[in-house]
Amino acid sequence: MNIRTILFASVAALAAASGARAADAIVAAEPEPVEYVRVCDAYGTGYFYIPGTETCLSIGGYIRTEVRFGEQISGDSDVNFWTRGQVTFQAKNDTEYGTLTGVITLRYNVDNASDQEALLDEGYLDIAGFRAGKLYSWWDDDMSGETDTLASNETTHNSIRYQYESGAFAAGISVDELEDDYATKPGEGPNNFGVAGQVSYKAGAISAYLLAGYDTDTSEVAVRGIVYADIGPGTLGIAGVWASGANYYYEESEWTIAAEYALKINDKWKVTPGFQYFENIALEADGNGFTGGSAYTTGVTIDYQIVEDLRSKLSVQYHDEDEGDDEVFGFLRFQRDF
Repeated sequence: MNIRTILFASVAALAAASGARAADAIVAAEPEPVEYVRVCDAYGTGYFYIPGTETCLSIGGYIRTEVRFGEQISGDSDVNFWTRGQVTFQAKNDTEYGTLTGVITLRYNVDNASDQEALLDEGYLDIAGFRAGKLYSWWDDDMSGETDTLASNETTHNSIRYQYESGAFAAGISVDELEDDYATKPGEGPNNFGVAGQVSYKAGAISAYLLAGYDTDTSEVAVRGIVYADIGPGTLGIAGVWASGANYYYEESEWTIAAEYALKINDKWKVTPGFQYFENIALEADGNGFTGGSAYTTGVTIDYQIVEDLRSKLSVQYHDEDEGDDEVFGFLRFQRDF
């Protein structure tokens, strides 16, 4: 047998062995197609489709840090550092009744390493003008500066509300569960509810809001009005509140008036001086009505846009009341939005 015959025989044997092994080989499955995240532009910027659904989701929030100052603002100290981290998830999709919205806002407040608070700031659903869950009431919608006090106690509740909107006009009503203690009225505690209603209208450079709240536990009512007018390079805001007696929505005084002028200097700077006067700041002995004493607060708020999504705010306020000590307080804030 010559060398050529040996080579041909070896090649034939290798080919036969390879064919036998190929018959038993395991073929890898094709990978599943990947569904990449798609942008959803039906509800504005920042939304994307949750993969496999027609629901659009947005994620946003901010990081805020402040240096607060005021007499004994933290124990015996007149200066206190404070930080907050907040993230909001919004889910939207179309239904036969309109857009169905769900909102979850998680908030973390940090005073120091051992004093921290984690909470559900908001968690509600919204469809066809109805909103239900833990949400901010209309009493939280005050003026843009930091001088005014136009609501009392917590302004976020477990609530059910309906709001009708038609162009420049809006009207709504809400039922609010008032579960926190009152700030001033003696002997009052949680486990009652309130009813609030609001109407608003905008015509050109002027917008106006009228709000009322009835506390079923104290059987007292508070009424608030705010008017804004674009004048010159800024916006003038005027507000007033009247309360029949101490109630959860407002119990700072029997009545108050406030004014501010938000001056927009340019795209980066805004300066807002403000003033508020309070009349009859003391409660009757039984807590059902107000008696004498007055007070006022005046101050200025300065906003500066450092760069895109990074803002700063400086608030300096002075408060003085009858038979009480005057006080200077405020904060310096930096906030990164995303």
